[in-house]
Amino acid sequence: MGFPDYAPTVSQFIHTIAERSGRDPMIVLGEQRLCYADAEIQSAALATALLDNGVGKGTHVGFLLGNGPDWVVTWLAITRIGAIAVPFNTFFQARELGWTMNHADIEVFITTAQLLGHDYAERLEAAAPELAQARTPQWRLTSHPCLRSIHIVGPCDRPWASPLDRDGTIDRPRLEAIEARVLPADPMMILYSSGSTADPKGAVHTHGSVIRHSFNLLATRDLKPDDRVWSPMPFFWVGGLVFSLLGCLHAGACLICEAVFDPEQTLALFERERVTIAAGWPHFGQALANHPSAKARDLSALRAGNLPDLLPTSVVAPDPELRPNALGMTETCGPHTCVGEGPLPERLRGSHGVAVPGLEHQIVDPDSGALLPQGDVGEICVRGYSLMQRLYKVERELTFDANGFYHTGDAGRFDANGVLYFVGRLGDMIKTGGANVTPSELEQLIAARPEVDQCYVVGLPDEDRGQIVAAAVVGVAGQTVDPDALRRHVKNELSAYKVPRKIFVETEDALPFTDSGKIDKKRLVKQLTART
Repeated sequence: MGFPDYAPTVSQFIHTIAERSGRDPMIVLGEQRLCYADAEIQSAALATALLDNGVGKGTHVGFLLGNGPDWVVTWLAITRIGAIAVPFNTFFQARELGWTMNHADIEVFITTAQLLGHDYAERLEAAAPELAQARTPQWRLTSHPCLRSIHIVGPCDRPWASPLDRDGTIDRPRLEAIEARVLPADPMMILYSSGSTADPKGAVHTHGSVIRHSFNLLATRDLKPDDRVWSPMPFFWVGGLVFSLLGCLHAGACLICEAVFDPEQTLALFERERVTIAAGWPHFGQALANHPSAKARDLSALRAGNLPDLLPTSVVAPDPELRPNALGMTETCGPHTCVGEGPLPERLRGSHGVAVPGLEHQIVDPDSGALLPQGDVGEICVRGYSLMQRLYKVERELTFDANGFYHTGDAGRFDANGVLYFVGRLGDMIKTGGANVTPSELEQLIAARPEVDQCYVVGLPDEDRGQIVAAAVVGVAGQTVDPDALRRHVKNELSAYKVPRKIFVETEDALPFTDSGKIDKKRLVKQLTART
């Protein structure tokens, strides 16, 4: 386990990386380019403005901004003075926006008025209708009693918006005195999960856990100071924050952002910015590789990442089961298992790595909580330095067991070498006619067929069997998917009770996905049930 050579607080973090990387580029968004030294200066100026507006240690500050320099400077400014940063999902509609503001007890909110066609000033008024009646920046809301000011970045015509003077003034003595009072044990952020079928959970992470864990994960990556990393993962989710943004900052690398993914424009961005690492979702890689202009682009700088359609097989294995994978979640500040880069050996097919140094696991019976023998499938539990302090507004005793382990809700097993094999979410397990069926086993088998692009397996309600196995399948462009042929293939490979009774051939656009790009299986069950 490797920890940084400075006190793991945001103030020490930004001072250290600014000193070490100086004028090197930190982050790029279109014409906006921010170097490490300027990130320290700009965040210090904004921190001074926040202090002047009554923000201090422990103040809950929400912010809703797109990936880019403004997001980074705002996050640095909030956290370096000990305020608690709550990044908001840019996809939030009015209900979600209002709910999260209340649940997180937001006192000060920073946002942009417009982003990619979204009018956040209008959305705030829909979330808190009393705002629309306010004629000055001095107001109080009964719907959101903690909220006392909203600051809009850029032009805004709303009288309820408070100005936030960002003239560059820095009160260094006062700022340094405040920063000295911020400790690794202090809460730094409340990170909300991306759940879409229920209200999300807010994981409280400290300065120490976020800075240490993002640094520790560098040991598993080939990330260098001269790398230019493209990643579309939003910073308001733990993957984009810890793995993309903070990983780059620890390494002194440059992160390349874009306002919206468009294959033609993104390919031009790769060429223009000489992107060396591309880390995104697989379907982004497919869209880039299949674009007519792809072959004409100079992508020679690209050397690593996780997009198999853009990278050679020496970097990314063509077989998905032989690609490095890790298991993580918001509550563990990102990955709690890790594996190196490059294709996996056959003996590790389908594995999810070993425990991140400093973390430990148990596998327990999900019903009784009893510890299970090595090799048995059960609920994965984790504890260690990167684990959240608590879930916001949930008593600690209801969050962790008596031994301090967090029960993840994920099912898996560890082999004799401590390698994890992830089975799926416990709630995804299908019980049909008294037998258990693991969706991931079927999904991998069906998706391996040459005519199949994607496969999602769920259990549909059935009066006789409790549930029946069903699969939603997306075919490869230009190829025909025969449900009967797929059923015969599964029957030849697996037990008869695992063969899907229903196979629905779908287009990707017709399937329900969460904002983070994951299939929403609860909605998929409702969608398919309505068609049976």
